[in-house]
Amino acid sequence: MSAEATNPAKPGPATPADRRPASLEPGVPPAHRKKARARIDLRRLGRAALLGPAARDRLPDAIGHVAEAHRAHHPDAKLEPLRRAYVLAESSHRGQMRKSGEPYITHPLAVTLILAELGAETTTLTASLLHDTVEDTEVTLDQVREEFGDEVCYLVDGVTKLEKVDYGAAAEPETFRKMLVATGNDVRVMSIKLADRLHNMRTLGVMRPEKQARIAKVTRDVLIPLAERLGVQALKTELEDLVFAILHPEEYEHTRELIVENASRSDDPLAEIAEEVRVVLRDAGIQAEVLIRPRHFVSVHRVSRKRGPMRGADFGRLLVLVNEDADCYGVLGELHTCLTPVVSEFKDFIAVPKFNLYQSLHTAVTRGDGQVAEVLIRTHQMHKVAEAGVIALGNPYAPPSEEQPDGGGERPFDGERADPTRPGWLSRLLDWQQGAPDPDTFWSTLREDLAQDREITVFRADGGSLGLPEGASCVDAAYAQYGEDAHACIGARVNGRLATLSTVLKDGDTVQLLMGQDPASEPSREWLEHAHTAAARIAIQRWMATHPAPGDEEAARASAAGPRPPVAAPPRPAETQTARPASAVADPPGSSVRMAGCCTPVPPDEVTGFAVRGGVVTVHRVECAGAARMKSAGRPEVGVRWGDTTECRVTLVAESFGRPHLLADLTEAIAGEGVAIVSATVEPPSQQRVRHTYTLQLPDAAHLPGLMRAMRNVPGVYDVSRAQHPATAAQ
Repeated sequence: MSAEATNPAKPGPATPADRRPASLEPGVPPAHRKKARARIDLRRLGRAALLGPAARDRLPDAIGHVAEAHRAHHPDAKLEPLRRAYVLAESSHRGQMRKSGEPYITHPLAVTLILAELGAETTTLTASLLHDTVEDTEVTLDQVREEFGDEVCYLVDGVTKLEKVDYGAAAEPETFRKMLVATGNDVRVMSIKLADRLHNMRTLGVMRPEKQARIAKVTRDVLIPLAERLGVQALKTELEDLVFAILHPEEYEHTRELIVENASRSDDPLAEIAEEVRVVLRDAGIQAEVLIRPRHFVSVHRVSRKRGPMRGADFGRLLVLVNEDADCYGVLGELHTCLTPVVSEFKDFIAVPKFNLYQSLHTAVTRGDGQVAEVLIRTHQMHKVAEAGVIALGNPYAPPSEEQPDGGGERPFDGERADPTRPGWLSRLLDWQQGAPDPDTFWSTLREDLAQDREITVFRADGGSLGLPEGASCVDAAYAQYGEDAHACIGARVNGRLATLSTVLKDGDTVQLLMGQDPASEPSREWLEHAHTAAARIAIQRWMATHPAPGDEEAARASAAGPRPPVAAPPRPAETQTARPASAVADPPGSSVRMAGCCTPVPPDEVTGFAVRGGVVTVHRVECAGAARMKSAGRPEVGVRWGDTTECRVTLVAESFGRPHLLADLTEAIAGEGVAIVSATVEPPSQQRVRHTYTLQLPDAAHLPGLMRAMRNVPGVYDVSRAQHPATAAQ
């Protein structure tokens, strides 16, 4: 792409005739460029369009280049729908002119050509030719439906709805909410919109500078990230260059000079390394195509800022194309064996594709002079998807058993828009956009979400998986899996270990979310601090807006005052003070017996005893750590057994995640089992975890398992265990 073609700020419009194919990027010496299709003069095509449509029995000259590009990807495609769509579009737009002075029909032609070169199927191209007819002419949706079928009509209607909203600052949130809905219902709508924006950006030079800047900012903030998310790199990189030229003209000009200077070099280290790679692969018997893939303007700018002075090999990367997935790894092995690899640069996006469908192996090799060449290894199909993303997938709604539709509405259309190819991030956006309380929240959240350009995959305990943005926590996983039912989440296990909901997840983690049984469970307001995804934040905020907490101010003051001291709960029933503890009998009979406080044994625990000062025998559980220490020290054991008394006193420790009313719910669960509370201590919260210690009087030791189950069932409690305290010196 020449600087004049990419810089919309220069006088005079840049037309689609200046567009380079995706493989011809700036700064490539002519000797290393692949032969490209002849340049397309849409001004000439526009003048031809004014002469009227061609006869019904032949394709109009004006769309001959579209047909050629389309047949390159779809050799058997039927072109009749394109002919009819062009005839309708040309006759409808006849007499309309663009601000650049060209016939208006040149715009839908250019948009359709962009999509055809990316491999879009016939239905998308048909809708693209018609995408402005309903908005700007007398053509109605009913006419489109009658002539081309429901599917083309649906796409035209989707694009039309996006065009009806102004791109002013106040309207942006609602504009892109509609855009998001349209994208999710059919990704082809967004494909047409992105191609439409690309052509408009190419011809932006006819507008006032302030309007150029405004449109460029919207393109930068939302459309470029969406193109990245949809995997359409060919559109994304060109949009980036156009925005770069408008918003940063000085840096753009400096980058252009670097590229021109490199192109004029007599030597080309990247070409030399490419030839070495060809020799290595040829000797290994691997059929592969080795290409030089120059960096576009923004990429060169980023590399120069990161690495400093640019060297010849920094202006591009090597692209190795093979036929099969296994060949990719064969190429990698040969390169790492025969050349010097930079191991830290290796990434495998074939085994673990990116969130936008991208697959490739990334590595780098170095020469003796220190020049490093980055290498991309992929199959031809992977390359097609890497360039065109969802566009390369054809019609995502065609049944697998059918061939790709040839357009024209011949395939029955049931109106369902379920998209089996829709990426996980898009599904998430569609879920939370409906719950955004207002346009401003939606807009800010959308921009934050689109700025997160890396995604991780975590695995659920049931074998499923969740796609989450990098930096997501267990809170985000909960709302991604359960939606608003995640309000009842009480904790998580990450890779089998208990973890707080604030735990940040890593790619490949296994997450088991622990859900409370109470449907009225409340999310913690602290969760907002750990919510990284829009879905989680909006769900929590919406719940908080409808459930104001009267004690929020008091809680905030208490939190600001620092950690709370342990809280002692008073004994509940008065009879607790006179309840008899479980009795044990020592051998010889008549010895004074005391239950050890370190392990609080109760019937029917297996117990042992040790004599201590004063002739007292302390009774321990046999697995008690204190008992083990006394045995290892040579202390003699005393035989003990349980007496006839069924009552017992036990100390239990409940581990829980903090939430409102937890102490009251635990106390109620204990009382519901007919157990008296002798004392209770609640330690200060630590990392959202709370530790409760209860000394309890049970009417019968057989009640203990049921009591512990009841306490574990309290929402927020993840474990209940018998107390294990260090043995005291007296014992």
